Amino acid sequence: QVQLVESGGGSVQSGGSLTLSCAASGYTYSYCLGWFRQAPGKEREGVAAIDSDGSTTYADSVKGRFTISQDNAKNTLYLQMNSLKPEDTAMYYCAAEEFLPVVAALRPNEYYYWGQGTQVTVSS
Repeated sequence: QVQLVESGGGSVQSGGSLTLSCAASGYTYSYCLGWFRQAPGKEREGVAAIDSDGSTTYADSVKGRFTISQDNAKNTLYLQMNSLKPEDTAMYYCAAEEFLPVVAALRPNEYYYWGQGTQVTVSS
């Protein structure tokens, strides 16, 4: 039922910014939405998430640099990424899961619905 399509990835120099978008459909207000990333040879990791009440959580590695938000009118999830570092280079995915509390929202295996991903490359 839920469909997610990411966009906005690209290449940026260290210290730069990018905003990722995730066009969402088929979900209800009970869904938690999250951003995840996976670099080659590494496990997928949670980056940021927002639950149905608007509560957010972030990975320690991105706190203070990334901001997750959603525009209900546009049915779009965003990830504003500032002060990007080379270690942020990865494929970024958005995901959705119903009735997921924010305390568990950075665990990839909690999510059932996934987008196709968008590549973010940060050069030094």
